[in-house]
Amino acid sequence: MNPADLVLTAADGAAFWLPVAWLGVIGFGVLMYVLLDGFVLGLGILAPLAEDSDQLDHMMNTAAPIWDGNETWLVLGGAGLMAAFPRAYALVLSSLYLPVLAMLLGLIFRGVAFEFRFKGRGVARQAWGAAFSIGSIVAAFSQGVILAALVQGLPMEGGHYSGGTWGWLSPFALMTGVALVCGYALLGAGWLILKTEGRLNQLARGWARPLVVCMLAFMGLVSAALPYLDSRVMARWFEGSNFLWLGPVPLLTLAVGWWLWRDAAIGQGADRPHDAKPFVWTLALFVLGLVGLLLGLWPYLVPPHLTIWGAASPPESQGFVMWGLVFLLPLILSYTAWSYSVFRGKVGADAGYH
Repeated sequence: MNPADLVLTAADGAAFWLPVAWLGVIGFGVLMYVLLDGFVLGLGILAPLAEDSDQLDHMMNTAAPIWDGNETWLVLGGAGLMAAFPRAYALVLSSLYLPVLAMLLGLIFRGVAFEFRFKGRGVARQAWGAAFSIGSIVAAFSQGVILAALVQGLPMEGGHYSGGTWGWLSPFALMTGVALVCGYALLGAGWLILKTEGRLNQLARGWARPLVVCMLAFMGLVSAALPYLDSRVMARWFEGSNFLWLGPVPLLTLAVGWWLWRDAAIGQGADRPHDAKPFVWTLALFVLGLVGLLLGLWPYLVPPHLTIWGAASPPESQGFVMWGLVFLLPLILSYTAWSYSVFRGKVGADAGYH
């Protein structure tokens, strides 16, 4: 093999593996955002169930010291998509700008309400509490709609989006939006079980069990709807012998759902399951859901036409940005681990961070 062939082989390898590596980075960033900011959105979704203003204070104070840094992962995922897959970034923003805008407005509304509620008094305090809940629900629902639109596939002609303003809207998208609202609410309930004691802990356990049923039911409905979508998601599962090695994913999901249902039971003293288990099992459900989604979508980034290689930027661009990520990602992980370690443990009803 002459030197020219070696250069060609190295270039081909980079063109193949760099998009795969960037897909892993973006997937990891999205997963971290869903797991870490998801329970804060869940607290907002559960806010109307609080018995009084003091109890809502307690719920919000469990997340107050650490919630600001969670959205770093959303920024990382979006910036990575823009740098590594500019065609997909442009297509997603141009076709899904309404749900993306609704998500951003919901997150802003949620963030402002989170801070301003502790400064308000009387009716203003109640209004900011409602704003915290509404912003969380809108953001969660919009994220579910965006996810569903990508899974069901975006209509394209000549490499451009052809679905119009509402081309992403469908019963499947609306159902997935509601499903993610339920999922985040379950994350929030698991977080409250982990971080609180007494009355609020018992209430959170009571909220968690029906939410487990709702989440598993929605996961089943979404899976049942996939064969009717034109995005080739199900083809990956049923081609050849794929189902034999992909089948453990849904089976493990059912097992985790059962363990979550069992460990969310309300009990007293030694009869009560460990407070960390419901939150851990809920995290596991989300991880399994993302794994199943990526396995079904592979190798498409925006089905049914745009693969990760077709959407990738030049290897030189991806490699340059990857070097920056090598230094940035450990810093983000270290800060996240440090902040959660500092504020670990139970949060009392009299704790305050504002």
